[in-house]
Parts: sequence; C-alpha cells; structure tokens
Amino acid sequence: MSEIFAYAIGVMYTPGPINLLGLHSGLNKQTRVHLGFFAGVGMAMFILFVILGIVGLKFINPQLLPFISLAGCLYILYIAWKVAHANVKLSDKQSAAKSLSFRDGLFMQLLNPKALIATLPVSTIQFPSVGITGSAVVIWSILLAVLAFGAPTSYSIVGSMMGKQISDPKYFKAFNLVMAALLVYVSLSIGYDHVIVPWIVK
Repeated sequence: MSEIFAYAIGVMYTPGPINLLGLHSGLNKQTRVHLGFFAGVGMAMFILFVILGIVGLKFINPQLLPFISLAGCLYILYIAWKVAHANVKLSDKQSAAKSLSFRDGLFMQLLNPKALIATLPVSTIQFPSVGITGSAVVIWSILLAVLAFGAPTSYSIVGSMMGKQISDPKYFKAFNLVMAALLVYVSLSIGYDHVIVPWIVK
C-alpha cells in the first residue's frame, strides 16, 4: 500500500504544467482564488483512477492517445496564452489569471497525457496487486485525488511565500511571461513525445 502513495507523490509533486500554474498562482497572491482550479485537478485524477481502476486497460484505445495528447497540448498552450496576457495589479488580488477555474483544472488534467501515464500503473497494476477492487477503488481514488489537489496547492503556497518578498508589478509581469514560456515548452515537449513520435512510429 505504501508503494502506491510513494509512486503517486513522486509523480504528482514533480514540476509539470499544473504545478507550474500553482506556483504562478501563489506568486500572484491567487492561492484562494484558484482553489477551484486545484479542485478540478483533483477531480480529474479521481475520474481517471476510478475509470481505469474499474475498467482497466480495456478503456484505453492506444490509437486515440495521440489525439488526446494533441488536445492536451493545445489546452496547455491556451492556458499559457492566458498567463502571458494576465493583467497584473497588486492592488487587485484577484486580477492576474483570475479566470483559471474548476473547469480549466478538470479539462487540463484530463487532457494531460502525463496524468494518464501517472494513473495507469496505479490503476491497472498496483491496485489489483494488493487486492483493491470494486468500492475500494473509489475510496483509494478519493485519497489519491486529495493528493493531486495538494500538489498544485502546495506549489501555490510556496509561491505565495516567495511573492511576499516582491512588490514591483513589473517583476510579476516578467514572471508571467517566463511561466507562459515554460508552459509552451511543456506543451511542445509533450506534443513531441506523445503526438509526433507515435505518428512517426506508425
């Protein structure tokens, strides 16, 4: 059982598009505003764990994965555009990227191929190996979804502590652009690994 948590924490808490957005949220003093976004991430992971845990690999059509990955890459690019064009006003604590919502977190994580890759080993290998089936899958999925919610939230809290040391809006704007560039890089790297390479291999 501890192996499941160890794997989940190792995968969920490493830097990725969701956690980068969590850090960005905290730096812009947006942790409370974006709790819905973080909850959407947790809900997406819950859905993936439950569906894959109950249905298993039969649910996944390998031929559809590049298309799902492409949709995820485009969504990450969309979020990067929103971050880059966020209006930073330190007097308005809900100004920067305030439109990141529960729906954004849900769809960004559902369309994130790394989320699917993270949930597959747990749902299809680790759950059955320790006898987690039926309703127990739902209970474990809730626990793992809470961990998924905690990942970007913890990044946001760290970002908030760092952001308290910064008062000039130009630094936040510069950071927004850096974060947007990182998200574009993440999107392109995911696109190469999970869209272009599979199509070339075909």
